[in-house]
Amino acid sequence: MSFMMVNKELKLVGLKGSGEFVNFGNEVPLLARELLSRSNEILNSTETEIALYEPKRDDEHRVGHYYVGLIVMEQLDKIPSGMHYIETNRSYITTRGNISNLRELHLNLLKWGEEQGYQQDFDSYIIETYHPIEGGEEVEIYLPIKS
Repeated sequence: MSFMMVNKELKLVGLKGSGEFVNFGNEVPLLARELLSRSNEILNSTETEIALYEPKRDDEHRVGHYYVGLIVMEQLDKIPSGMHYIETNRSYITTRGNISNLRELHLNLLKWGEEQGYQQDFDSYIIETYHPIEGGEEVEIYLPIKS
């Protein structure tokens, strides 16, 4: 596993969902399927799937929101009905690996970030991008850090 700090700009069009954090593992893929069924409505898409997650701040923070979308190459003049356009440009710590190791990837990235002296920015979205590979899928995680 490799880790690094990057400055990353991302543009996406997607659907917004919300629910209890413990249910994100089931809810996010359902909303992603809905989005993919409407992907032909999103112009200038790169076809790369992306999800943005509100960070869980503490144990009392039980309900959060998220977006599932497709990365687009440029800002769109026309956003499909019920969808949102989001642009982000900031610093992240990042890693990439098999989606079956998602929890381990997140934990190792957090640990590495702490060891390097980075502080997570709880006011910005945690981002995951999804990349098909032979026999599965990889996920790239972008954890927002304070500048």
